[in-house]
Amino acid sequence: MTTRRDFLTTVGTALGAATLGARVLSAAEAARHLPHVGLQLYTVRNLMEKDFEGTLARVAEIGYTEVEFAGYFGKTPAQVRAILKKNGLTSPSTHTPLPKSDDDFKKVCDEARTIGHKWVVIAWLAPEERKNADDWARHADHFNKLGAITKAHGLRLAYHNHDFEFMKVGDVTGLDVLLSKTDAKLVDYEMDLYWVTKAGGDPITIIKRYPHRFPLMHAKDATAAPERAMADVGSGTINFAKIFAQASTSGMQHVYVERDDAGDKGADPFVSATNSFKYLSKLHY
Repeated sequence: MTTRRDFLTTVGTALGAATLGARVLSAAEAARHLPHVGLQLYTVRNLMEKDFEGTLARVAEIGYTEVEFAGYFGKTPAQVRAILKKNGLTSPSTHTPLPKSDDDFKKVCDEARTIGHKWVVIAWLAPEERKNADDWARHADHFNKLGAITKAHGLRLAYHNHDFEFMKVGDVTGLDVLLSKTDAKLVDYEMDLYWVTKAGGDPITIIKRYPHRFPLMHAKDATAAPERAMADVGSGTINFAKIFAQASTSGMQHVYVERDDAGDKGADPFVSATNSFKYLSKLHY
């Protein structure tokens, strides 16, 4: 993993070489960094419920420029859009449950457009909805249908994984069924790097098997096996630089920090959000 110290050393070496008349590294050869670091607001959900606007202001103060919603806590789409603008934030995507009907989903898409989202992300499938391969195939068909609805609204559909998608259904996993049976023109995916790791999967292997399907990513770290507990980004075992270096293959456009348990046991989720932001904002790959 390239550290900030290594990066600065590389830059210094390049400048010295230029002084001597040597070839200077091109922009493409220089170490890359994330242009924006986002926060999935599920990380601060308890604070959002108590103080929606104040919490978003704190998120912006940390340095985040993008957020991903997991509920609007009674605010109207117009109010959400205004609060985002006031705090210099954008929200490329939002999480939503599996819709009960097409009409309900059309309302979700209308709200998403008003707020300024570009992706609507299905965030979860209940256990009773994913018992076998037929269930996964049915969801793939449904996602294609929902993808057509989002496209008609000028949006994109995505699906966010946990670890249960890696359970075998016959000779394949649920995630394999979804990725192979959904239309890439209609359905994207949000790769949660922690849950892939927790399930024993390899993000890079998945990216190479299904290129250009992962414009969205969630970043939270994992402690060592076998526990694989959640950790702030940069404090665990996941090699984020190596994964982000696959951006041209994965299609990665937005990365959101998330820590599901950040506010548990009285902990301050802003401490976790700050730690992860500091790491990712300095990360070069």
